[in-house]
Amino acid sequence: MSDTSSSASGSDCTETRTALTEAEVEALVKGICFKTGPPRTVGVEVEWIVQELRGPRLPVTPERLAAAYEALRTVPLSSALTVEPGGQLELSSPPAASLMECVRTVSADLDAVRAVLREAGLVLAGLGTDPWHQPRRFLHEPRYDAMEAYLDRTGPAGRAMMCTSASVQVCLDAGHEEPGPLGHGRRWWLAHTLGPVLVAAFANSPLLGSAPTGWRSTRQLLWMEIGAGRAGAPALDREPRAAWARHVLDAPVMCVRRDAGPWDVPEDLTFREWTRSGTPTRADLDYHVSTLFPPVRPRGHLELRMIDAQPGEDGWIVPLAVTTALFDDPEAAESAYRAVKPLAERSRSLPAPHNPLWSEAARAGLADPELRETAVACFTTALEALPRIGATTEVTDAVAAYLERYVRKGRSPADDQLDRLCGTDGRTHGKDIRT
Repeated sequence: MSDTSSSASGSDCTETRTALTEAEVEALVKGICFKTGPPRTVGVEVEWIVQELRGPRLPVTPERLAAAYEALRTVPLSSALTVEPGGQLELSSPPAASLMECVRTVSADLDAVRAVLREAGLVLAGLGTDPWHQPRRFLHEPRYDAMEAYLDRTGPAGRAMMCTSASVQVCLDAGHEEPGPLGHGRRWWLAHTLGPVLVAAFANSPLLGSAPTGWRSTRQLLWMEIGAGRAGAPALDREPRAAWARHVLDAPVMCVRRDAGPWDVPEDLTFREWTRSGTPTRADLDYHVSTLFPPVRPRGHLELRMIDAQPGEDGWIVPLAVTTALFDDPEAAESAYRAVKPLAERSRSLPAPHNPLWSEAARAGLADPELRETAVACFTTALEALPRIGATTEVTDAVAAYLERYVRKGRSPADDQLDRLCGTDGRTHGKDIRT
């Protein structure tokens, strides 16, 4: 949920207010959401649940978190360090010229962060959702007060998403402007159609509130439950710029920022309606876009947001490597495009992630035979491509190990969590919680 941290606040709401028209909003969104050119850079945003070193079920007090983050502000890092509303820690890499440059930069930063946290008796945990603790907000600022008030209207999923979830977000260039009516559509389409495969293969959030939820990626379920206007994708049968601009205009406004005091939380007001009846500014538009959480968000580049945080100190490298290889190696991209194409038939009824394919990926993971077969094909393709994009033996070995340990067996790290909690067959009191 990267843009709910410091980057989300964006501009100063005391700036000179020049109202935008509906046409100006559409032009601005079309102009900034996709950048034309060959894929050159890659980035990653890694989020972590912060836990007690003495034991993950022990609560971390806000005071200890605040002291640890204060100490981290003195540590020189290449990545941007931000804090999520529930106290989750995020590192956002700078754009890197290669996969390995990105891996080296973030790995070094994580080493530095872990050393400081260890001194404070804390540790980073790669989990898609916090298995043990109820949502508790660490940051108390007007934007988070407004976000919580807005999301509470759809039920408890919003607070859980804000305060107990974590992800690995892979950032890739949008690519060339391609001929034909869809423009950037090929990489845009691939990101959305590959998305359920990534959800299933890297599912790592089967628990919430100390209990199994029946979903391997509960984090993905939370996104679905906060609504299509906030976390849905635009239709894929339109030119991406036009589709995203329309989605932004028709999405509900989460809040209206104020210079002082609580921010307003309107009901049933789309940004399009706001431009017709109010005075939203460019800063208001920028903030509005930052409150939209589709599975693939265009920010000049493509931000793939559907991957759960991964276990282990280096688990985040595998989804970064697999996704980068499938997009940035031309041969692998073509193979991936062909591999996921049959899945498109299962995802036509509704935009992602509110369609049966995405739901099945989050619920059953790679127990779904078609998702498993496609995942094996995509991982095998990525493994062949990684040496061509400069990956080291350590990275290719990590991907190969993941393929054998999880993908070929129809498993993901979520299954490991369930095994630890419920026994080796994932059953508790006679009920198979995996299904």
